[in-house]
Amino acid sequence: MGWSLGFDGNWGRDIGYGVPAYCDAPKCMKEIDRGLSYVCGGQPYGGEKGCGLYFCEQHSSWRSLCKRCESSKLPYKKLSPEHPRWISWKLKDKSWKEWRKKHPNEVKNMLKLNTKGVI
Repeated sequence: MGWSLGFDGNWGRDIGYGVPAYCDAPKCMKEIDRGLSYVCGGQPYGGEKGCGLYFCEQHSSWRSLCKRCESSKLPYKKLSPEHPRWISWKLKDKSWKEWRKKHPNEVKNMLKLNTKGVI
């Protein structure tokens, strides 16, 4: 099994080093991916000590924990927006055709972002 693509049911979003993303720290738009290199806790879904959110180097400690987990606080509640490249990939790539058929409401929401000039 590879770690390029998966789904995190806890946070309800795609994860893996193949998923372009933004840092989950509030107001940080640093481009990262949702691979193990950026996950709080350094392990899938955050392991035992992390929250499982994704942070750039500026917003994580040397122990691979975000600043909130480092201080034993609850995780951030608001997630970063999906990256436009990821939205575009899910809407257009043939490998996501079956997913689009099974998730029409999510596709509709992504298309709304597209009409707002996000993609």
